[in-house]
Amino acid sequence: MSKSKSMLCIRNINCLSGKDSLFKKFCSNDLPFVSRLQYRRYLCFVHKRKRTLHSTSLSTGIWKRGHVTKQVKLDHVGILENIKSDANYSPGQMFLHRVFGYRGVILYPWTAHIYEKNSEVTAEPNKENEKSEVSKPVPVTETFYQVLVDARDSPHVAVQSEAVTFLTNSQPGENNHSSLYTIPGIDYVSQHDILPYTSVEPLPMSHELFPKFLEAEQTANGTVLSTTETLASWQKKNHFCLELTKVHIETTDNIRVTAIPFYLGAKESRNSLEYWWRYCIRIENLGETGAHLRERHWRIISNGSVKTVRGRGVIGREPMLNKSQPAFQYSSHVSLQSSSGHMWGIFRLEQEDGKQFDARIPAFALDGNKTTKTEP
Repeated sequence: MSKSKSMLCIRNINCLSGKDSLFKKFCSNDLPFVSRLQYRRYLCFVHKRKRTLHSTSLSTGIWKRGHVTKQVKLDHVGILENIKSDANYSPGQMFLHRVFGYRGVILYPWTAHIYEKNSEVTAEPNKENEKSEVSKPVPVTETFYQVLVDARDSPHVAVQSEAVTFLTNSQPGENNHSSLYTIPGIDYVSQHDILPYTSVEPLPMSHELFPKFLEAEQTANGTVLSTTETLASWQKKNHFCLELTKVHIETTDNIRVTAIPFYLGAKESRNSLEYWWRYCIRIENLGETGAHLRERHWRIISNGSVKTVRGRGVIGREPMLNKSQPAFQYSSHVSLQSSSGHMWGIFRLEQEDGKQFDARIPAFALDGNKTTKTEP
């Protein structure tokens, strides 16, 4: 295991208070934060003159930890900034993901409507409750960000590397040979999941699109990033497939499932149109007891017909959700012969003691009535 790939991450930086010594926190066996990454490879901790974190300041250091020797070696990679709760972050802002721990940089903000509810009872999908599942709670507005994920961190986080999908020639009638293609290492992140920092690394980000989309300037306070014209033109051209407008969240027995649908467009198939969507799913265990995700069970409703999809795990995996790795995220695709439909379902989970239970996947609409590309 190379030193450059060793990573460990704080679960929640808000656990630190002004009264606690960082050294005591990091040496304690009862840490209030846990590893987010598979190999416990990224150590983020606060660096001030007296190594304490005052409640009025989040001026912190981000450090890298290696496991080559018993003695921990720390390499400075950046300085944490104040967390914003009432203002948006700017494109070019470097950050750590609060849940998954990867390094990232913000490309573009989106205003999303959040539909969230809690479920006390989980039921198998059936025709009697299909209509009730489509009803939405009252939405709230929140900022989400389209971001680049550092390629050095991607292999070690519980996030599928495929993040953004495009459908070439997605406008009806243009070409009957259109196909899906993906760009890895692009994610969508909520305002709450961002821990902003200023990088001091010679290479602040490793991603093939980074030098095309962002320009780096070295200052006395670290690396400052600004967006390029290439990013603006790329966003304008692909806005149709990148747009995020609705986020659906449902919590059942401490399992929170987030679903974000993206409409990709339509393509001709056997003299008819196929409408395509990508949906991103995040499963998070908010409780104390670990659980394996064993099965998925989807209902897809369109034109009065119901299609059932059932299988083991997700994307060929059965992730374990526990304190050391409480969340998993992936994306998949669905196509319909109609321009509209709905999806919902359940995940079957198994606790460490063998007990099984179901967690609801929130219902979300598949809306393909976008006939023209809208500009940002």
